[in-house]
Amino acid sequence: MTPLGTQIAAQIEAGGPITLAEYMALCLLHPAHGYYATRDPFGAAGDFITAPEISQMFGELIGLSLAHAWLDQGAPARFALVELGPGRGTLMADILRATRSVPGFAEAAELHLIEASPVLRAAQHARVGTCAHHTDLATVPQMPIFAIANEFFDALPIRQFERRGLGWCERRVGLTGGALGFGLGPPGPVAALAHRLTDMRDGDVVELASAACEVAGGLGARIADHGGAALLIDYGDWRSLGDTFQALSGHASVDPFAAPGQADLTAHVDFEALALASSPARHTRLTPQGVFLERLGITARAEALAAKLSGTALEGHIAAHRRLTHPAEMGTLFKVMGLYPEGAAPPPGLEP
Repeated sequence: MTPLGTQIAAQIEAGGPITLAEYMALCLLHPAHGYYATRDPFGAAGDFITAPEISQMFGELIGLSLAHAWLDQGAPARFALVELGPGRGTLMADILRATRSVPGFAEAAELHLIEASPVLRAAQHARVGTCAHHTDLATVPQMPIFAIANEFFDALPIRQFERRGLGWCERRVGLTGGALGFGLGPPGPVAALAHRLTDMRDGDVVELASAACEVAGGLGARIADHGGAALLIDYGDWRSLGDTFQALSGHASVDPFAAPGQADLTAHVDFEALALASSPARHTRLTPQGVFLERLGITARAEALAAKLSGTALEGHIAAHRRLTHPAEMGTLFKVMGLYPEGAAPPPGLEP
């Protein structure tokens, strides 16, 4: 067992089983042994590759969508350009480069990055230069906010509940024979799931992400009060149903309890919950990533870049375009939802 696993096991022995949310938070953010606190997990040498690492086109189009939304709202003289979970800073670097051609955008932007990992904060500073780092939205200045959250919400802690009759049993992390694993708590009512009794059967599992809803609520409040827009991009769907908790290490699925702190833990995003939490801001229809990028002109951009390439570079470029947009790859699995204020147009690429 890993050092963190030993600590978690001791905690469970002393105080009993813990929620899945508690387990995820410890595994990902423990200051000494947490996954994100101790490493750079991105790229071919890491555990997973995100869209910005696949191609510059992704960040360029995101940047132009946000810049167009800024223009649509009257080009406010000062605004917070925010990324939640910026990784190595690759996406933001592409956004900044693409938006240099938009008059006044760069001069009006104040760059704010929401990042808890000291390792990744250093990488972000090296990639994008001067920026303000925050651990949450609360310390971002009160002003119009134009934000991107790409594969951010999937890493926030969740709790899982199993339908039992008219009640719910929480799936909790405990010890069996010295090994970490799931067990069920006693059945009882869960107010936040009262509306799900009509669409779930006995034995079905549903996931609740209060941390994700809190962040979405903060974004929605900022946008409703001060203007702006947010693009939320992640894998998931409109409503949570089923066990989607998973672990990745070395680009492969692994047992999420085998090596606490040494694998990435994620779950599919419930976009319906985020939409409800973000009120009074408006939200767009949930749109597949491939459709969103095609509406923004990714094929034309890909063709323009391809004209300057040949050989293996061209083959890699074509593969990157396919990976981002094709339904059999990231094009359908990943979804996009926009947030925007009442009376404004939705961000380009999305529909109300």
